[in-house]
Amino acid sequence: MADGAREETVGQEISDVFRGSAAAADVPREKGTGKGISATSIPAFVAGETLADLGDSDPRIVVLTADLAHANRTIDFAARHPDRFFNVGVAEQNMVSIAAGLASTGLVPFAATFAAYLALLTCEQLRTDCAYTGMPVRLLAHHSGMSLGFYGTSHHALEDIAITRAIADLTVVCAADANQLRAILRRSLDWPGAMYIRLGRGRDPEVYSDVPDDFEIGKAARLREGADLTIVATGSEVRACLDAADSLAANGIEARVIDMHTVDPLDRDEILAAAAETGAILTVEEHNLAGGLGSAVAETLAEAAAGVPFRRHGVPDEHVVIGPPAALYNHYRLDAAGIDSVARDLIGAKGHHDG
Repeated sequence: MADGAREETVGQEISDVFRGSAAAADVPREKGTGKGISATSIPAFVAGETLADLGDSDPRIVVLTADLAHANRTIDFAARHPDRFFNVGVAEQNMVSIAAGLASTGLVPFAATFAAYLALLTCEQLRTDCAYTGMPVRLLAHHSGMSLGFYGTSHHALEDIAITRAIADLTVVCAADANQLRAILRRSLDWPGAMYIRLGRGRDPEVYSDVPDDFEIGKAARLREGADLTIVATGSEVRACLDAADSLAANGIEARVIDMHTVDPLDRDEILAAAAETGAILTVEEHNLAGGLGSAVAETLAEAAAGVPFRRHGVPDEHVVIGPPAALYNHYRLDAAGIDSVARDLIGAKGHHDG
């Protein structure tokens, strides 16, 4: 087949997937997206319940949302603590400013809405009202990355890590699953200053079988050992990276996997240990390649003059195509199979680690 014909055929196949007209067997789908999913396993759904539990003994906790109480399940907090719940309507910028005002009185507000709105629409309020003033506001940015699929660029949050990590005195943490989110919320109560908490799409597969007792903000979690390369992931990509590491191991490539849940402040010691002890570093994130986790790791390596083969993997610098999330992850090689292939490319350029 001529190259032009092949490209046209591939393009048509991709178009069919994203239009929804492809055969069902050809469309990448999530496991267990039908009825019967336990709400307690869904990161965007456990926040309200967990905060309600914490609020039973901590009267400082208040919760705000911008007309999305059911989408983010903060309604669960409202049911148990109605006097400490505020639905401000479709007024996200006002919500963040109100949260900062509440924080100035000694309260610990949790303000929840889509990540695309929190990071982009309310950026000035995050910086000036929360971070600059040192207010302990916790921004719950749910449905981050490409998780709103068909809603398109206006609802995708692929720039939010770059934006928030550039704001001084704003801690940036990404939850890999429901149990880790529970740990983040608990640890956040007495953390100084403002915090941006990036949540997934509501169907993130399990990484942690229980709430990690040793969770520390700013301290990465090493989930797997390996010497050939280190895969540094955050948020929604941690499970896919662990699965990719399993498939790599089946073919003789041993990958260390790090959950870099805190992007700012970054765990520099863990990055430099990976550079010294493994043969290459691959970062993986559901985020634009510009300014995200990969950029933070690259800055750390460059400043330390750490010479190690390195590659960033994420969404290219473009507005992503429209489609269901699973198809998007497949298209951008952010599923386990795609990460496996990217890791092989990186390892293949240098061979296995000799150390």
